[in-house]
Order: sequence, then structure tokens, then C-alpha cells
Amino acid sequence: MNEFDFNDSDLTAALLNKTEEFRAALLALIGANLSGGVLNIRSGALADSISSEVDGGDGEFSVITSSTGVPYAAIQEFGGKTAAHEIVAVKGKALAFAGAGGNVIVKRVHHPGSNIPVRSYLGSALAAMQDEIGSGYKQAVRAALNGN
Repeated sequence: MNEFDFNDSDLTAALLNKTEEFRAALLALIGANLSGGVLNIRSGALADSISSEVDGGDGEFSVITSSTGVPYAAIQEFGGKTAAHEIVAVKGKALAFAGAGGNVIVKRVHHPGSNIPVRSYLGSALAAMQDEIGSGYKQAVRAALNGN
């Protein structure tokens, strides 16, 4: 067997296996980012909304990772400004919070909006794996080409 004789299905299987390894590692890093690495856990809804799958075939694979059902996911990842809005008591008759002069109890409050900084939990995880992904695929291809 010369250096160009190899089993295409072995190469495809090696790339698929490596892609699945990277998908699992990426999810672990995203989980760490959402557990205090980038954001602090409040309800766990954002972490629970993350899904990931390997897509593709014929030697071309991609990892699709997304967040669904959490409206604040994008503004946490990319940053931005929220619009001014009213906050109204929904579950109770009033809102209660600590103010400058003591406890405050009101039925509604005007929120002026917020500037949310970038808190990349997805992109930063992928960036942290960039070198590992490049070298991992090279090793997987070499091993498949060498019959290992």
C-alpha cells in the first residue's frame, strides 16, 4: 500500500468520531462558561436551552450548537442595549426592592434600559478550542491514512 492508498470509509469514520469528540468538548466548555466562567447561574434556563448536534457526511462535518427558547441568549452572547420599559407586578400585587432610602413597594416601575456587555459563552468556547480542533483533525487524518 502506498501513501495514497487508503480506505475512504476509514477516513470518514475518523473525521466523524473526531467531530463528535469536539462537539462534546465544546458543550463542556459552554457549560463551564455558563457556570461562572462567563455568566453566573441564576435559573439554569440558558444552560438548559443549549443543544448541539453533528451534521453532514461524505467527509464534511459540522457541529451545530444553538440556544432556543431563551429570549436573552443573544444579548448575553453579543451584547447590546435593552429598550426602556415598564416593569409591572404580575405574580403579586406589588414589586418590592431595596432603594436608597430603604425598602420600596410599588405596583410598577420605569426601567430606563440597560447596556449589556458582550458575555460570549458560545463563541469564546469555540475560540478556546481553535488550536485543538486544527491539530485534532490533522491527527485523525494522518491516523486514517496510515491505517491506524
